[in-house]
Amino acid sequence: MGKTTGFLEWNREAPPKREKKERLHDSKEFILPVVPEQSKRQAGRCMDCGVPFCQQGCPLGNPIPDFNEHVWKGRWREAYLSLTSTNNFPEFTGRLCPAPCEAACVLAVNQDPVTIEQIEKEIIERAFQEGWVHAQPPTFRTGKTVAIVGSGPAGLAAAAQLNRAGHTVTVYEKDDVLGGLLRYGIPDFKMEKWVIDRRVKLLEAEGVTFKTGVAVGTSPTWAELKASHDAVVLGIGARVGRELGLPGRELSGIVQAMDYLEAANRRIASQAGAHGAATGKRVIVLGGGDTGSDCLGTALREEAASVSQIELMPVPPTARDVQNPWPQWPLVFRTSSSQEEGGLRSFGFLTKRLVGENGALVALEGVEVTLEHGKLVEHEATRRRIDVDLLILALGFTGPDTATLSQQLGVALDPRGNVKVDRQFATSVPGVFAAGDAMRGASLIVWAISDGREAARAVDTFLTGEPSTLPTRGHDTPFGGR
Repeated sequence: MGKTTGFLEWNREAPPKREKKERLHDSKEFILPVVPEQSKRQAGRCMDCGVPFCQQGCPLGNPIPDFNEHVWKGRWREAYLSLTSTNNFPEFTGRLCPAPCEAACVLAVNQDPVTIEQIEKEIIERAFQEGWVHAQPPTFRTGKTVAIVGSGPAGLAAAAQLNRAGHTVTVYEKDDVLGGLLRYGIPDFKMEKWVIDRRVKLLEAEGVTFKTGVAVGTSPTWAELKASHDAVVLGIGARVGRELGLPGRELSGIVQAMDYLEAANRRIASQAGAHGAATGKRVIVLGGGDTGSDCLGTALREEAASVSQIELMPVPPTARDVQNPWPQWPLVFRTSSSQEEGGLRSFGFLTKRLVGENGALVALEGVEVTLEHGKLVEHEATRRRIDVDLLILALGFTGPDTATLSQQLGVALDPRGNVKVDRQFATSVPGVFAAGDAMRGASLIVWAISDGREAARAVDTFLTGEPSTLPTRGHDTPFGGR
């Protein structure tokens, strides 16, 4: 906890942001550092709530009251040690996590919650500045080898933990650079890529081997990879996008959100200038979630002629519904940083037809819908046409790409098409485990890290035949149960 009466004395203070007009002209991070005194006040708002629901709300079980107490009392190194006892990558979660811990904060019952996410970021960035973060190679090696496929947050977390246990870990990544969706699915304005590079260098110094440009399933095959290692961890993500099943989908000018974001991230990494796929075009983003918001912010930075974000469902309520009580995640109206920057937002609109000319998309037609008794009802009188040059599909994700994995290894899938695992993260194939979106479906970065850590414990037990000494989640069952 923080100061006993801190939550009565101080209001929530959001971190400062760069001015909208300034940040739209580059792809740098828009959230600015917080001065230590502000972090101290915000940590001091952590109250003596008795039961730390914030810790329950965090999939990692981060000891939030503990590191808040340390920050409040100026013990920053102790805060860093506390935070990293459960979280391998606070620099990622402190920038990208939607903070379910804050939704579960007891203050959120009738006040604004503690700024837990920003406090995490301030702790880890101070730790890097002070030199507290350094490589810690294991003191021994077990002789066991582990292949981890995918270098996103789940794969990196599993690699860090298994290497710590003394196993020899190799991470295989199909792309040319490490990071998975952290690299190519997250815009730089939310997390600049040097943040990933900094962590990868540490993991390399600790003994983790990384191999990029390796298309497992082709060369090597999945069977060859398994045969050459004592265990395999699948951290392949779930980036297969949901399709728009309408005639005209084949028209040019329609792109999946992840393909659009990847192209933009590659362009930024190559310093190719501001011109991108959206430059000068009338852009519509179908989908109101975080991915759609990222596409909106990217299109604005590419100087699109106009950008509209369209959501199928009606506008959410401004306050919690009685069916959505605390400490559940609040299903309420939100405005993201990208939505603050510009563009139009529409709710309750169903696309019915795609219109093309000479093979290119020129418009879409749709109708307004309302939610009645749990069903969407179309209102034909509201049908209208919207001109568009670039349509970005941000409709969510259907799961991982498992075609060669299933064919070559025979790994079982669940009814949703994800890799099926038991409570020990083991697949149907002995010695093969899965973590993160590959087995969960598209989810949060904090779940990916948590799954990677827990899968590492299971792999460690499998390899040694003994209960793993790697740390478990920071909260006990039943809150810690999957």
